[in-house]
Amino acid sequence: MDIRKIEASVITDKVKQLFMNMNYHIGSDILDALHQAEASEQSAIGKNVLAQLIENHKIASEEEIPICQDTGMAVLFVEYGDRVVIENGSFTEAVQEGVRRAYIDGYLRKSVVDDPVFDRVNTKDNTPAMIYTEIVHGDTIRILGGCKGFGSENMSAIKMLPPSAGLEGVRQFILDTVKYAGPNPCPPIVVGVGIGGTFEKAAMLAKKATLRRIDTSHHDERYAGLEQELLEEINTMGFGPAGMGGVTTALGVNIETCPTHIAGMPVAVNICCHAARHGETEI
Repeated sequence: MDIRKIEASVITDKVKQLFMNMNYHIGSDILDALHQAEASEQSAIGKNVLAQLIENHKIASEEEIPICQDTGMAVLFVEYGDRVVIENGSFTEAVQEGVRRAYIDGYLRKSVVDDPVFDRVNTKDNTPAMIYTEIVHGDTIRILGGCKGFGSENMSAIKMLPPSAGLEGVRQFILDTVKYAGPNPCPPIVVGVGIGGTFEKAAMLAKKATLRRIDTSHHDERYAGLEQELLEEINTMGFGPAGMGGVTTALGVNIETCPTHIAGMPVAVNICCHAARHGETEI
């Protein structure tokens, strides 16, 4: 089959637009969930908080200004077609340049530091982005992106459960992680869960789960049922919108799974705040 050639500048432009759009316009799945939560929230304060969040999203979208002051660390899950060749540059460099331009030209806060422990000097352009690439058959490039704020990222956790822990062990770890997080991740939250694979794969699955639309379910009805069960239980914890009480602690629970070793059952929980910014683009 024919090889498709794509200019590096096209990748850069697409990535720039994707990250500016995500920071200005919340997804319809999140906005619909906020409206539903406002209608069903029993706490007067919680209902008021939800109304303010909805108004905030409206203003951000209309004026094209950031939804949240923490405009996040750029994360991209890429499905890269095996018949694609990038011309006049590399794919990785093109993506990083797209993120760089989005955060500079879009007046988005730059939050990335160059060294995690010693220097911690701001890179001043919010790069490097975290890029996870999977080679697939085809002549297109699909990008699932997210702007991950760290107030919620810091409340995430991973645990290497033994298989004997079973379903109950998985459930309890997820619930314990959310309960420990409490109001810190700016509820209402989206809970991404990764189960299986290896230590690092479970964490990647959990992150990818936070970027999945919350109006979708796991393809396996058993996990889809677990998503709903966990959501209902989390919303009985009482933290509520902005941690001020209520029945809307979470807007959604998304689970992603992967085969794993006979001796293990890795489980990762990645928590995302109500500014659950995600988007997709195809080239």
